[in-house]
Amino acid sequence: MIKFIVPAVIIFLIILYWDKINEIIYKKFNIRINYLLLTAASLLILAIYLLIKN
Repeated sequence: MIKFIVPAVIIFLIILYWDKINEIIYKKFNIRINYLLLTAASLLILAIYLLIKN
């Protein structure tokens, strides 16, 4: 039961404090995490597509 509750709470807290997390990362590394996640998701989809195609 705990193995389902703990990840759910962690995901909930990340969603709840997303703006603060994004702001902290932008101040430290001068990059928006939204763009980083969008790029990573597109590369992952492209890799899956290429693996399925071959």
